Amino acid sequence: MTWPPAVKVCGLMRPEDAAVASAAGAAYLGVILAPGGKRTVTAARANVILGGIPARRVGVFVDAGENELLADAREAGLHVLQLHGDEPPELADRMRAAGYEVWKAVRARGADDFSRAARRYAGAVDALLLDGYSPAAHGGTGTRFPWAEVAERLGELPPGMRLVAAGGLTPRNVAEAAAILRPHAVDVSSGVEASPGVKDPDAVRAFVEQVQSLSFKQVR
Repeated sequence: MTWPPAVKVCGLMRPEDAAVASAAGAAYLGVILAPGGKRTVTAARANVILGGIPARRVGVFVDAGENELLADAREAGLHVLQLHGDEPPELADRMRAAGYEVWKAVRARGADDFSRAARRYAGAVDALLLDGYSPAAHGGTGTRFPWAEVAERLGELPPGMRLVAAGGLTPRNVAEAAAILRPHAVDVSSGVEASPGVKDPDAVRAFVEQVQSLSFKQVR
């Protein structure tokens, strides 16, 4: 377990927002490459947004095929592929063999969803990213999952698989969520926005400061 958790700022659409997030201390910067979303960008645009910034680049995909994943990852210069659809473990494993870190997103309505995903993707992904369930979209809805319920089953996480917490996190609640879940990283998008795709610099800095303050707090 890393402590304090790393921070990922996702849904980036502007180079200036990526620069603010990195300067604040975010270790991961995320772009939405799945088509049709409010924050979707092309792989070429993602490379411009994230260009020259010293952070790990995360691309978010929904049910993309292997060729599309590899092509977009190369064009955007990604380090991490975040799979947010119904991708099988075999595809995730092939992406890891190609040299990418893979996070499998799970829209958890309860602890059973976490347990099933932990079993299904054991040995195939580097991390499970838990997001809140919403019928409106695959992610970025600001919906929480049941932190305490999932925390009771953290012992089911397979060796080598990390946990990333997302969904409804803000500067006001991220410290509580991290203390309960003890994740490798926390992921924020809408919780630090002035409008969809436009980050609020003060909120981004406040979010990172709250997470970094956890180095002086007791883990539950």
